[in-house]
Amino acid sequence: MEKATFGAGCFWGVEAAFANIPGVTATAVGYEGGNTHAPTYRDVCTDGTGHAEVVEVDFDPARVTFGQLLEAFFSLHDPTQMNRQGPDWGTQYRSAIFYHSELQRVEAEAKIAELNASGKFSPKKIVTQVTPAQTFWKAEDYHQKYLEKRGLASCHI
Repeated sequence: MEKATFGAGCFWGVEAAFANIPGVTATAVGYEGGNTHAPTYRDVCTDGTGHAEVVEVDFDPARVTFGQLLEAFFSLHDPTQMNRQGPDWGTQYRSAIFYHSELQRVEAEAKIAELNASGKFSPKKIVTQVTPAQTFWKAEDYHQKYLEKRGLASCHI
């Protein structure tokens, strides 16, 4: 089993999308990349902790590759928007990949270079941050499987 962590705006819809990928064995939403110990949703929403809303994905690499997860990640949001997705804005909504191995870093950076070279997002460039995984702070229980608990398949993403 391996782990991957992605920030792609509001974590509710991102979690639901990743949870439906065959080979993904677990998902959790939380906060990563900031400077506050044990942040809460309220803390992160102040845009002062430096954390991003993220989805931590446990996956079986024999069933789904990190590359396939990257494909999903880049299709789930607009990676050219700095610190926002749709109506949500602030650094907590930034596009980010928190890598758990050197191979993940290399694959993420190569995918960004490939997408930029392809012109898929032209004239814009991808602003996704690629940084080492840090402490993952699990979000409050009411955020976990938020859409599933409400019988929804997706949100605005």
